[in-house]
Amino acid sequence: MKLYFYGHDYKYAVEQMLLTLFPQERPEYPEEKTDGNSMDISLRRGEKFTTATCTLRINGGTFHGRGAVQNKLLVTPLETDRQCQHIIKDAIYRAALSSGLHRPVWGSLTGVRPGKLMTPFLESGLGDKEAMKAFMDEYDVSPERAKLCLDTGKETVKLERELGEKDVCLYIGIPFCPTRCAYCSFVSQSVEKSMKLISPFFEALKKEIIAVAEQVKAQGLRVISIYMGGGTPTTLSASQLDQLCTLLEECFELGDLKEYTVEAGRPDTITGEKLQTLKKHGVGRLSVNPQTMSDKVLKTIGRRHSAADVISALEIVRDAGDFAVNMDLIAGLPDDTVDSFRETIDKVLTLKPENITVHTLSLKKGSRIMLEGSDIPQAAEVGKMLDIATEKLRTAGYEPYYLYRQKFMSGGFENVGWTKKGYENIYNICIMEELCSIIAMGGGGSTKLIRHDGDRNIRLTAPKYPQEYIANIDKTCADKVKISDFYTDIQNKKELK
Repeated sequence: MKLYFYGHDYKYAVEQMLLTLFPQERPEYPEEKTDGNSMDISLRRGEKFTTATCTLRINGGTFHGRGAVQNKLLVTPLETDRQCQHIIKDAIYRAALSSGLHRPVWGSLTGVRPGKLMTPFLESGLGDKEAMKAFMDEYDVSPERAKLCLDTGKETVKLERELGEKDVCLYIGIPFCPTRCAYCSFVSQSVEKSMKLISPFFEALKKEIIAVAEQVKAQGLRVISIYMGGGTPTTLSASQLDQLCTLLEECFELGDLKEYTVEAGRPDTITGEKLQTLKKHGVGRLSVNPQTMSDKVLKTIGRRHSAADVISALEIVRDAGDFAVNMDLIAGLPDDTVDSFRETIDKVLTLKPENITVHTLSLKKGSRIMLEGSDIPQAAEVGKMLDIATEKLRTAGYEPYYLYRQKFMSGGFENVGWTKKGYENIYNICIMEELCSIIAMGGGGSTKLIRHDGDRNIRLTAPKYPQEYIANIDKTCADKVKISDFYTDIQNKKELK
């Protein structure tokens, strides 16, 4: 679709809406007006209001939309950008609906964190019904999705009140898996092809952990959560896991640690010896992630285990004792159907995990699913799968506690973490709602330093691929001084006030 901007250059906001509303279109920026599908997006500041307008030309018709904000709300550069992008998106959304486009379940929202837009309504003192209504009126979100945001938003507000300004979470990324799944676009290496990389990667990771710990200690940061993800961390041997956990204990003060999570996502990596090692180091949460309990779908996505193997692995975990268990599922996988997804939910519920995370398949460009053009369920079927999950999980006593969206999600839906009461995962809420800094170590690790003073957050990323991570570890370690720079800047600004 040809895009023409007048009075602004909010290209990212416009492209987000284009992707959400017209995923079959791709942005074009011609120098002159030409025929074909197009949008004119204008932004004009008047005496009292800033107004965005959209003229959409599609399928032989012309349609219009408008959004506006009071100028008195544009109090800072960051808030001005946020509000202007909001009204631009609103103008495009209204034009699209007037063209006959079916209303998306998430309305005009495009961001990955819709809950962040619900929490201001809750923090303003509105009751549940009033907050839901205000949210739905503002963003045209369906009642079902607004309820998800309400429930997860309440968990966010609750946790936010408990956090200190120097509380942080640690993430350790282990980018290795037994095999690569068809839907995966993560930078994870199959150990079949890269076993020789594990040892040098492990040595590089040790250097980064030491470098991070120096900054955390220097700034007096308090570690409240550790999350070891990947890949599949339990691809490592029991000895390697023991060394890694021991190093973390030696380098960081963990006296205030509230939770310790390790992803053991692939049942074929779970052994009693590894579990006893993790338990010895205080790990209290494990993810055992079948994604589906259909053997046919497991084979299609490249998993070398069966649904029975998942059940056996969970028995090993339960025998090891006192682990809270999360199980990930994906709606919309190739060869899955509404009926087989319903059977997956029913089977997982019989296993009684403390958490169940229901993902929507994200159609990532680098995944085998996209490269091979696999036959996947349509959006309407995926929507039915998610509705089934919501009904069954609520009936079984689970409640949603965090949610997020991704680009290229099938049907434009969402990922939702469900929990039994008292088993909410702090890390998941913190990272999705940006409640505190997440300090990452490992290949492709993305540190996000969070500010609460209106200034911009800071990202630090490590090289993605294991070979690059190993080769550039000295530079990655040197960059960790930016953590101290970040917190020192916050302190200096406080002292100037």
